[in-house]
Amino acid sequence: MKNRSTDSPIFPSPNSDALKPDLFQGIYKGKRVLVTGHTGFKGSWLTLWLHKLSADVTGLALAPNTKPNHFDLIGLNALIHNIEGDIRDAQTVQAAFAVVQPEIVFHLAAQPLVRDSYDDPKTTFDTNIGGTVNILEAIRNCPSVKSVIIVTSDKCYENKEWVWGYRENDPMGGHDPYSASKGAMEIVCSAYLRSFFQQGARGPHIGFATVRAGNVIGGGDWAKDRIIPDCIRALSKGEPIIVRNPKATRPWQHVLDPLSGYLLLARRLLDNPVQLSGAWNFGPLAADQITVKELAERFVAAWGSGKISTPSPHGKAPHEAHLLHLNIDKALAELDWHPSLDSSTAIDWTADWYRAWNSGKQDMRQLSRNQICAISAKLPKN
Repeated sequence: MKNRSTDSPIFPSPNSDALKPDLFQGIYKGKRVLVTGHTGFKGSWLTLWLHKLSADVTGLALAPNTKPNHFDLIGLNALIHNIEGDIRDAQTVQAAFAVVQPEIVFHLAAQPLVRDSYDDPKTTFDTNIGGTVNILEAIRNCPSVKSVIIVTSDKCYENKEWVWGYRENDPMGGHDPYSASKGAMEIVCSAYLRSFFQQGARGPHIGFATVRAGNVIGGGDWAKDRIIPDCIRALSKGEPIIVRNPKATRPWQHVLDPLSGYLLLARRLLDNPVQLSGAWNFGPLAADQITVKELAERFVAAWGSGKISTPSPHGKAPHEAHLLHLNIDKALAELDWHPSLDSSTAIDWTADWYRAWNSGKQDMRQLSRNQICAISAKLPKN
């Protein structure tokens, strides 16, 4: 394994645990924030960041579905208010909103895996569409809510496998049940925005946005059928890393990059809900969209050991997209948001995190906070 320098994001200087006092203009301090899906990979990172910003955070989600998992490793349950519940249960969702009275909502709870959607399409649709409708109904009946971020997916678009990045106004679609459920989420959210949440509509006038990120990587993910967790499982056993679709290109990015966009947009929606409500892409720059095989090779290089295998497929594998890009011109122009980490740095940070976990000697909450502080230092004043 390669040696890490003392200025690595997870081996920080003594004062690296401090956030810039004006980060997101300090609006999260004391704000009541509800995060659904806070026990998942992406949700746990967002919730830890919100806690670091001194928000009053409540999470609504099922228990983590992998062991190990980021939520447990960082002891997140001890830092926030935790409601264990299923977003498919409308009464549970309504009760959570009634208790929390959130001012800001981040909705991340979902069935997040393409291949699982082939095995159980009904649960995928019930969770991603029906569960989202339950969240939207709760928002509609909760006057305290002022800003809402609904997280969908880059796979919501009708993927034509072309070289251009998809823009926010491109058609929704979805070949597989997961992608279709995310496209349907976008359509449902657009209807709620126009019918209930925008000026002149029948409900509360709030800032309301859907957000679409790329394929996120980072420490703390152990989901099945994802390339970085597959790498970690193989490397820990001394086995070759099996790469299913080596030539498939994805918009890879560190998990903290799109989360910085979500946090920025939620803040800006409080000030300008009319202009900024709608759909947003928060993907990587075009130069950082690499193949699955290249990602695995770079991770092995960052880890310091390992081998990759690309066996010929046996039988008829479920369809997965081969080429998918996001256009982020809107976020660049209207929010002055841009990715802070290129793909090489994102891979290095990810390898750093898992190496620290693998050592069994590191405080994973503190290391996760250090990476949050490291990326926060790169963000502009907005």
